This record gives sequence, structure tokens and C-alpha cells, in this order.
Amino acid sequence: MASEHIEHKLALLPDEPGCYQMKNINGKIIYVGKAKNLKNRVRSYFKSSHDGKTARLVAEIADFDYIVTSSDKEAFLLEITLIQKWQPYYNIKLKKGTGYPYIKITNERDPKLELTGDVKKDGAYYFGPYPNVYAAQETIHFLQKVYPLRRCNGFQGRPCLYYHMGQCLGACWRTVPEEEYAAQIAKIRSFLDGNTGRVKQELTQRMEKAAKKLEFERAAELRDQLHYIEVTVEKQKIISTDRTQRDVFNFYMDKGWISIQIFFIRQARLMKRESRLFPIATTAEEEFETFILQFYDRKNNVKPKEILVPSGLDNDVLEQVLEVPVRTPQRGEKRALMELAAKNAKIKLDEKFRLLELDNRTTVGAQNEIFAALGLAPGHVIEAFDHSHIQGTNPVSAMVQFVDGRPEKTNYRKYKLAEAENEHSADEVANTYEVIRRRYSRLLKEHAAMPDLILMDGGEIQMNAVKDVLENELNLAIPVAGMVKNDKHKTARLLYGDFDAPIDLDPKSQGFYLLERIQEEVHRFAITFHRQLRNKNSLASRLETIQGVGPKTRSKLLRKFKTMNGIKAASMEDLQAAGVSKAVAQAIKLSL
Repeated sequence: MASEHIEHKLALLPDEPGCYQMKNINGKIIYVGKAKNLKNRVRSYFKSSHDGKTARLVAEIADFDYIVTSSDKEAFLLEITLIQKWQPYYNIKLKKGTGYPYIKITNERDPKLELTGDVKKDGAYYFGPYPNVYAAQETIHFLQKVYPLRRCNGFQGRPCLYYHMGQCLGACWRTVPEEEYAAQIAKIRSFLDGNTGRVKQELTQRMEKAAKKLEFERAAELRDQLHYIEVTVEKQKIISTDRTQRDVFNFYMDKGWISIQIFFIRQARLMKRESRLFPIATTAEEEFETFILQFYDRKNNVKPKEILVPSGLDNDVLEQVLEVPVRTPQRGEKRALMELAAKNAKIKLDEKFRLLELDNRTTVGAQNEIFAALGLAPGHVIEAFDHSHIQGTNPVSAMVQFVDGRPEKTNYRKYKLAEAENEHSADEVANTYEVIRRRYSRLLKEHAAMPDLILMDGGEIQMNAVKDVLENELNLAIPVAGMVKNDKHKTARLLYGDFDAPIDLDPKSQGFYLLERIQEEVHRFAITFHRQLRNKNSLASRLETIQGVGPKTRSKLLRKFKTMNGIKAASMEDLQAAGVSKAVAQAIKLSL
């Protein structure tokens, strides 16, 4: 049932296209969506029955905002921008990874072939994606032997080794005509588009010619190149009668989850396949459109010549935004590809459900138990902190993040802290003030999402320091609880509330096990970081006890030999080559 506040706002919604932002009780944006008609779309959340992730989303909505756009295309683009800016919990979010491997023909006066995962708008030609780096490297090695461009660093007044091997056109010693490069690039692109007949004919002729001249090594090399084509290109089943580069998208949805399959069709063959699984909060079609737009918004995805999608999507708007033909095949081999993608999507989702049945109780359910014990509405992100030092030296702090009961290790953070003035509790307070101030002022500056709960490994003193920074310095209202251990140094209970009251969890509950895991994980992470720092400092200290070795010499040695064992194993000549005098080198050898 919508609140009175929401009912009033629903009545004011316009019959216009735009984007809407759902907010929780803390004002945090938890979902962003697009709509051709804002009034109908937003009202559907509160006037219809829901289940699964949609029901959880609606239960958390305390308010909403919206932005009217001038067209559907503008709403599509704005939605992606807002998702990237706010990273809402209930939206599908694609991480910006290192990308797939591509072969690149550089856009230079003397072009060359490169392997890259970083696609840029630099006028170069990119072909891929390849299933893995090895496959792309093998193709580059083949092309460098058959259709060489430039392999050297450029003009050096004499032919390079690759030129003598027939793998460079000679930019190292001559001005290669642009027409010569253009001819080679045309052959390379033709091969990459799947036209292998021409290169096979050329290689066969060269092999026969070499054999007639009794150049058997050369003939064997050419035979191996022909074999490469047969086992790496022609071995793959041809699944398309044309050579169009196309990406095929399809999905399967069940029980609030969407399973997405992407087929990359290159050289008339299935070059690569990718699977994605997400719980979703709205219609499958709406989430699927957003996924496709985000997929090509990432810098490392090259758009093909054609995109195939299932029926039910707004192909016209997708085509306007992506500037690539977006089609839904009705019959023939393209239709068969769509059905194959849908079949694979269903298989992947069925596997996921079998695993979820085993896993869900110990993750999402466990985290909900912790929030319920503290009297908080269900949340998703917990961040926990712990400090480590020895008598005030080398103080560090560590933060771990758990999302829906699972560690999100990419978001773990380490902090070197200011040296403490003494070894007692006042230092713990100073450490807490520093790390909390640094962490959450950074998130504010980056407009990043805040956690739903902060856990401190410590008692009331650290908790009050956290609350002081959050409330009085940063104006943030994030719940804070303390993780308390018993006299055997084992997880015992939580402290929470205005008076830091003890909160007990059932020791046999999944929530208690998760709390134990969080406390052990943040302690492990902090101790490991402290040991690394201490070992590094003790190595530096040991070096500086040697006569003639100061901070500069120490830095030279560590840069060159990395470890104490590396320095020990170095010869007198190696030490002197690193910039150390003979006398100091002798002192190091004697001391170590």
C-alpha cells in the first residue's frame, strides 16, 4: 500500500517519457528506470502485485523522483548515465573490466598489428572479440608471417631482423608506400572476415614453389601455416552463410532472475559466447534493453555490423542509440541462432537455481538476521573496520565489505595511519577518527553509495568515535554497531543504539556465523597488511645498519633486487652495477 506522500506524487506524474529514481527511507537511490509514459510506469509499482526482487524493491521505496525527457531515445541514454552515477542496488550494473582481447591494426603512417583489450576511438581497425588472449596472439603471429606490416620501432637506417625474416615491410630502412600497406591491410581484413580461400591458395603456391627449389624448411613452415588455418578457422562450424559481423542477444527469465546469452559471430562462425545472470526488479524486456545499452557503453566493446534481439524490445530506439541495425529474425539461420541462445540461457539459469538453493540461506538470509537483530530495515552492504599496530608503531586499518552476505573483495581497502603518540586507547580513538573520516569523505566526494551498516571491531570507544565523525563532521546517518569478543577472543555479541546496548544473536544461527566470518575476515585483512608493512620496514632497517647504506642506497637496492634474499644472492659486480660503490658493496656482502 503506497503512503499518502507517494499517492500525492503519483497524481502529479505526467504522461511523458523520462526516467524515474526510486529512493529508500534514507534518501538513497535504489533503482533507476526509464519509461515511455512516466505516469503509467511508476504507478504500476504501487498499483499491482509483485513478487521476488520487485516485491523487495517496492517494500523499500519511501519516495521517488523523475526527470521528463523530450524523447524515448533521450530517456534510454539518461537511464544509463544515472545508473553509472548512482550505482543503485536493484539495477543491473556491468563492471568496467579490462575488456575482451581484440586484434588492432593501428592508424599510423606505418601501421602494425597489436593485441589489445583497450578499444579507443582512434581511427584504428579492431577485430574480435577473441575467446582468449592465446587465440588472438596465435592469429597475430600467423598474420605477421603471411601479411606483414611493420614489426620494428620504425626508421633506424638499416633493415631489422623481422625484415630479413619476411615479417616486416621495411619501415626500419625505407619509406614504405602507403599503397603497399593498404594492399596488405585489405588482405588482413579479408582474412579476419572469414575469407580463407585466397590465403590458402597463396600459401599452397608458395609451398609448392619452395619444394621445387628444394627449400624444404621454408616449405614446411608454409605447410604449418596452412595447417593453422585448417585447425583454428575452418575447424569451427560455419553457422552463417554471409560474413556479417553480428552479435546475437537472447534471454530466459524465471523466478525473478534473467539469464542472458551473447553470441559473437565473426568469420561466419561463433567466435565467442558470454553468459550473464541477474536478479531483476522490473520486466525482463526493460532490464534486457538496459543491459544491451550498458554492454556497448563500456569502452572495451566494439559494435558489430548488426545486432540480433528477440521480439518485445523497442528495436527502433535501440537502433537510434547504438547507431547499428537492430533486428529480430523471423525465420532461417538467424532465427535458429536466436533459439540456440535462448536454449543456452535457460540451461544456465537452471544451473543457477540449483546452486542458489544451497547458498541463499547462508548469505542473504544471514545478513537479514543481523539487520533484524538490530531493529533495522533490510540492507545490502556492510562495511567492517579493524586496526592493527604494535605498541603504537606502524598503525594500519583495514576495511572489508560484504554485499548480501558475500565478501566483495574488490572493494576491500587498506589504510596507513598516522603514528600514535602512545600505545593506549586514545590511539584507537585517533585511528578510528582518521580511517572513518578518510573512507566516508572520499565516498561523499565521489558521490558513491554509502553502506547500510558499519561494524567496528571494538567496543564503545571506537563506536562513539565513528558516530562522532559521521554525524557531526560528515552529516551522515549510517547505523554503526560494535563487534564484541569474549575472553577467549571469539565473537560474542553486538553493541548497538544510543546507549551501546548489547545485542545477542543465537550462536547457532546463520546470522551469528556470518558475523563471525566478518569479524575474522576484517581481522585477518588488517593483520596481513600490518605484517607486510612491518616486514618491509624491518628489511629497510636492517639494510640501514650497514655502514655506507643510507635511504637512497637502500631504495636503489630494493628497486633492483626486490627482497633481502635477492640482495644476499647478488654478486659484487651486480651490487656495483646497481650504483653502489665497491667499499659499500663489500660491506653489504660481509654484513649479509
